Amino acid sequence: EVQLVESGGDLVQTGGSLRLSCAASGFTFDGYAIGWFRQAPGKAREAIVCLGTTDGRTWSAEVVKGRFTISRDNVEEMVHLQMSSLKPEDTAVYYCRVGYSEYICPYRQDDYWGQGTQVTVSS
Repeated sequence: EVQLVESGGDLVQTGGSLRLSCAASGFTFDGYAIGWFRQAPGKAREAIVCLGTTDGRTWSAEVVKGRFTISRDNVEEMVHLQMSSLKPEDTAVYYCRVGYSEYICPYRQDDYWGQGTQVTVSS
């Protein structure tokens, strides 16, 4: 069974750091584009950081650029999202998404999604 499981969500103070992890089971990340998305209450889900399949290219949304970094652990088959300088507006459920893509971010309807992990940043 293909499964993605996120972990690492927590309650942190403004300015703090947090690392989220996404573990794959039933498949490997090889050949897939990987993205971290988030959804805040009352808002649409949005892509924030992605790792493409070609040359390790990454993309970051402007709102997190310079603060969030995506990385992949090929040994453990995990993807991490390192978040720093966290702000209250970063509060959201964070999701890992994996899929075939000719772009840096996954975008297809049949992509794999994790169940999400809650990040809450207190002011």
